[in-house]
Amino acid sequence: MTDTAAERDGREAGRDPVRVMVVDDHPMWRDAVARDLSESGFEVVATAGDGDQAVRRARAAAPDVLVLDLNLPGKPGVQVCKEVVAAQPALRVLVLSASGEHADVLEAVKSGATGYLLKSASTEELQDAVRRTAAGDPVFTPGLAGLVLGEYRRLASEPAGPAPGGADPEAPRLTERETEVLRLVAKGLSYKQIAERLVISHRTVQNHVQNTLGKLQLHNRVELVRYAIERGLDD
Repeated sequence: MTDTAAERDGREAGRDPVRVMVVDDHPMWRDAVARDLSESGFEVVATAGDGDQAVRRARAAAPDVLVLDLNLPGKPGVQVCKEVVAAQPALRVLVLSASGEHADVLEAVKSGATGYLLKSASTEELQDAVRRTAAGDPVFTPGLAGLVLGEYRRLASEPAGPAPGGADPEAPRLTERETEVLRLVAKGLSYKQIAERLVISHRTVQNHVQNTLGKLQLHNRVELVRYAIERGLDD
């Protein structure tokens, strides 16, 4: 039997297949997405059809990536995103929505989503987006990435309030390489682009970002980019 790209990627990286949960209130769409991802080598660990169910099952199934629709009964997708990311900081959320409205995109990002893909995307684009989201890369339908970076800049211009997690204003010192990676993250580069720019592996970039998040007591890429822009690292 021929291996899928996801299976090859997982084996080459020496890790298990990416664990995915699919949340959508339309059963036929939800089942089709789950089936396509499963057949392409991802491990679909759960599905859900409403917001409350999504939060409960995400906590029980502990997926790597939550593929999430925004328009859900019971509890809206942005609230689901906030709650699952707060409970499981390592969880990545990829919004898969019919809406390309800027307000919806920005609300999703501020709620902790790593990426935002329109439902008009092809199966191959969805598979690639899930794979990249699991690796920590921001994934956005073309045309939306610039909008999101602009929102990062706007957020950075506002008073930040208390440091996340009660972090001391005197942040721990980052290594030269961590600062270099952080600067490129603030410029909107993906982990793959950063790896190519610095001639290091994708995994090394991920490790630097995770170390930086830990040192700064930040929880996700949104907070990390805001931190970098506030300090002028995007210049």
